[in-house]
Amino acid sequence: MTSAALPVAIIGAGPVGLAAAAYLSERGLPFVVLEAGAAAGAAIREWGHVRVFSPWRYNIDKASRRLLDDAGWTAPDDEALPTGHEIVDRYLEPLSRHAAIRPHLRFGARVLSVGRKDFDKVKTEGRDSQPFELHLADGSTLDARAVIDASGTWRSPNPVGSGGVPLPGEREYADRLAHGIPDVLDRARSRYARKHVLVVGSGHSAMNVILDLIALQEDEPETRITWALRRDSFNTVFGGGAADALPARGRLGTRVRAAIKAGHLQALMPFRVRGIDGGGGLLQVSGMLGDVPHTTVADEVIVTTGFRGDLDMLREIRLGLDPWLEAPTLLAPMIDPNLHSCGTVRPHGARELAHPETDFFIAGMKSYGRAPTFLMATGYEQVRSIAAWLAGDAEAAARVELELPETGVCSVAPKVAEPAAGCCGGPAPAGTDACCVQDAEAKAVGESGCGCSKPKAAVPERQPAGCC
Repeated sequence: MTSAALPVAIIGAGPVGLAAAAYLSERGLPFVVLEAGAAAGAAIREWGHVRVFSPWRYNIDKASRRLLDDAGWTAPDDEALPTGHEIVDRYLEPLSRHAAIRPHLRFGARVLSVGRKDFDKVKTEGRDSQPFELHLADGSTLDARAVIDASGTWRSPNPVGSGGVPLPGEREYADRLAHGIPDVLDRARSRYARKHVLVVGSGHSAMNVILDLIALQEDEPETRITWALRRDSFNTVFGGGAADALPARGRLGTRVRAAIKAGHLQALMPFRVRGIDGGGGLLQVSGMLGDVPHTTVADEVIVTTGFRGDLDMLREIRLGLDPWLEAPTLLAPMIDPNLHSCGTVRPHGARELAHPETDFFIAGMKSYGRAPTFLMATGYEQVRSIAAWLAGDAEAAARVELELPETGVCSVAPKVAEPAAGCCGGPAPAGTDACCVQDAEAKAVGESGCGCSKPKAAVPERQPAGCC
């Protein structure tokens, strides 16, 4: 069989992987979807209790919707906010059972490595005409004409320490550390009730966990919560508040801010973990609180420091990655969290996601490397463009078909001449009254707020057009 007749291999049957399948199906291109789990959306199931802050209309891919509509699917309310379980039950499961996809979907198919058949990374001559070969955990192999790695990052959480490597004690006491957003109100309730819980991290996952722990605390008053953040201030932690075009995301920060004011939890800032010791039954989490050594004793630690892509299986692929984000080289300047975390994203597709390895693409959350700002709709646009490219439709691959909500927030603190004006991390959408994070949060709880101006990039050479 020639390489051109081989299928496109899609790694992962999450939202982006199945969207890739839908677009390839519409293009009439053969494909196979390899999913390590026992069902579609297996990783989402693990945070299925969490209600996302983007409504259904941002979470359903266009090609996937067309397939489902043709099959008589009952679509959810576009403006409702689904939980992870609902995303799987009402969208991914029906999509995975669709006649255009199910025959090409393999469950329990964990990919161990991807490379060119009989070629290592070094050999060049004849490389592009050689098919890809994927090695699976069951000992089988699969040949493919192209590969779309949409395996995500859920299985590769970042370490608890700020240096990016596991700290002393982190592996030894791994069973006492939970990553992501554990279900503290239901499945994991007994683990956290009436315990002192340390939450490490400063993003939306941390705030979701904290709000759940506060709800647990209402029923179990002995539950104690400590929040450890690496940041120096709350200026860019709480999100856009009233200025966020995704209201649920704005309310998330507002509620946590109010909980801190009410004394429901203790915040340690800036706290950088240096080690973990489990001697004596409790976890002794040591580090630096500012410039002062500090140790917090806790029963349990929940780590919400984000995720990163697993690149081990791609060691024989010629990757073109940004040296610090580990995202595709052309994509990295558009998503660099050192500059911004805007909801508006400079449109990108096959061109920006390409690697030196012809017809190999990383899509979805994993394409963002270590940047935490990915939205599902971005991944759908990525695979639409990739499918068009693989079908030889360069015009469609380059076309922009992405609409995202404004966040009104940037993560870079502005540099201003007057200290009194430096109140925020970035501008809100045009036409709104609240101009920055602190201003929006203050107004959301009835305070007067403050004024601020649009920040300038701290690293101009990495500043993309648009956004911040």
